[in-house]
Amino acid sequence: MQVKISDYIYELNDDRIAKYPVEPRDNSKLLFYEKEKISHHHFTDIVDTLPKNTHLVLNNTKVIPARMFFKRETGAIIEIFLLNPVSPSNVISLAMEAKFESVWECVIGNKKKWKTDEILHAEVEINAHTVSIQASFANREENEVKISWNSADNFSELVEAFGKIPLPPYLNRESEETDIENYQTVYSKNKGAVAAPTAGLHFTDTVFEKIAKKGIKKSFLTLHVGAGTFLPVKTENALEHPMHNEQLVFSKIFVQTLIENHGFVVPVGTTSMRSLESLYWFGVKLIENEKSNFFIEKLFPYLERKEISTVDALKAVLSCFEKNNLTEIIGQTEIMIFPSYKFKICKGLITNFHQPSSTLLMLVAAFVGENNWKKIYSEALNNNYRFLSFGDSSLLIP
Repeated sequence: MQVKISDYIYELNDDRIAKYPVEPRDNSKLLFYEKEKISHHHFTDIVDTLPKNTHLVLNNTKVIPARMFFKRETGAIIEIFLLNPVSPSNVISLAMEAKFESVWECVIGNKKKWKTDEILHAEVEINAHTVSIQASFANREENEVKISWNSADNFSELVEAFGKIPLPPYLNRESEETDIENYQTVYSKNKGAVAAPTAGLHFTDTVFEKIAKKGIKKSFLTLHVGAGTFLPVKTENALEHPMHNEQLVFSKIFVQTLIENHGFVVPVGTTSMRSLESLYWFGVKLIENEKSNFFIEKLFPYLERKEISTVDALKAVLSCFEKNNLTEIIGQTEIMIFPSYKFKICKGLITNFHQPSSTLLMLVAAFVGENNWKKIYSEALNNNYRFLSFGDSSLLIP
């Protein structure tokens, strides 16, 4: 099997990349694509373009200030960019509650200047008291860093006080005070992402009020977006790209609601879409083997197997909740969605405009068709849409 990344290239000049969001955030443009027809709107009109039987699914992950800066005695700055927790737990929600010590897999800036046995020091004010922070290598080869601090404040409080918001690299600017609010959805709740689910940045309380008046259902899941979402595909055969692994969380109530309202599901963002499709494949795994773990491998959906209905797969997941007396399930996914993928849950998609040569653009192509994505992106470029994280939005209904 081969997917040529050269089929997913288009010209995106720097001046088309939105460096800041529009104000107010729901005043962004909205391209509406339905059955090969395109119309232009503002995001405040989203309620007029969504069918009344829509079930919106949103990702309520919250971006943490994952960039931590330490200064060596020589004056050299070492940046520690938190990726995934290692201990005391690899479950992000538990890792954020850790006290006194935590180990994370990181991206380390200036790593060559940081000696293996060297301890880095910093201080920060938390809740009106000074906290001393230390950073040392737990495993240099694996880029695992131990962060310890001398107070009973939890890791979440430490990060909020000491870290900086990690903006996407293609913005080519440092984070600013306004990004603390701007690079966060208004419904963000569960801390743990290092990148925002940016399709949700356009929503406001006003938009949600309009959605509620129309009777549109909405539900929330959690996928903690990782830095791997920004990685361009560098192999000509995209299937050789090392797909990033992200942690997701589903509640029992969410699965019950989804079974009852699965007719016209519209995820907000590619993270919600990947989560929903991964949930279906977890159900398939449970049907094939009741003791399966919730880990969806990159190419698992493309294996030959007997067709399983959406409802049957979701009922298998619900049964897993009930048999194990669970209220939530935590899983992992590295699912890769590209043309030839058959969508199992999602009927529409609200999303921004993505980077060339990216797995997210391949996902859009899989959803709307290999030729149609080019038509959509050409139309957006010709009508001065703003691209990427702080850019404009689209509603896609194939």
